[in-house]
Amino acid sequence: MKILVTNDDSIHAKGIRTLIKIAREFGEVTVVAPDSPRSGTGHGITIATPLRLKKLHEEDNYREYMSNGLPVDCVKLGQKLLFDGSQPDLVLSGINHGSNASTNVIYSGTMAAVIEACIEGMPAIGFSLLDHAPDADFSQAEDFIRDIIKTMIENPLPKGTCLNVNIPKIKKEEILGVRVCKQANAFWNEIYVERRDPFGIEYFWLDGEFVGEDADPESDMWALNNHYISVVPVHFDLTDYKQLNPIKHLLGK
Repeated sequence: MKILVTNDDSIHAKGIRTLIKIAREFGEVTVVAPDSPRSGTGHGITIATPLRLKKLHEEDNYREYMSNGLPVDCVKLGQKLLFDGSQPDLVLSGINHGSNASTNVIYSGTMAAVIEACIEGMPAIGFSLLDHAPDADFSQAEDFIRDIIKTMIENPLPKGTCLNVNIPKIKKEEILGVRVCKQANAFWNEIYVERRDPFGIEYFWLDGEFVGEDADPESDMWALNNHYISVVPVHFDLTDYKQLNPIKHLLGK
């Protein structure tokens, strides 16, 4: 298989190193990742500055590049420039340092890369560990990640669907299994902290806490809080189908 690996924590992050190691067990791996952290960039693309792509390493069945672009740029650059007109058989993103469960998926650069691959018709999976620490222990999740990738290779997802996988920060033996879930209803309770730079000019720093009010046992937040790995099938069609007919009734055909 030809596999493209990316992330939003940068080419230097510990999480992507673990994912690369696992991906290489399944085939030929090409890595295209940002040169510095791009967390929270969502589905942004670079259109006003030049994009750069630098090869860092190449050996049999493996090559590694970094880019000054965003995660979605990395998928586009990899697909359009590095696969000789074809496309990867699988795109893997992560392993993210921190949760992308619930509405975090909307802001996530990790999952934006996955959704971009999905738009282009490529099977894709995003992985996140609920640990923001730079030295987070990803080894506890390796076997589960390996099994999920293997299962999805053997049982391909329909086009237009990708997976958002989140892993609790617990020991391997404490993980009770994998639960396929819906996205939980939760939100960020945000504040802007006012500060002043050395010149006395005010600036603002975003802060806040994530508030999860969804106790539904079918949700990803419930799964994670109860020692399960959550797997949420995701698609990029944002149409609210339940409201099509009511709004047609209001606004016409």
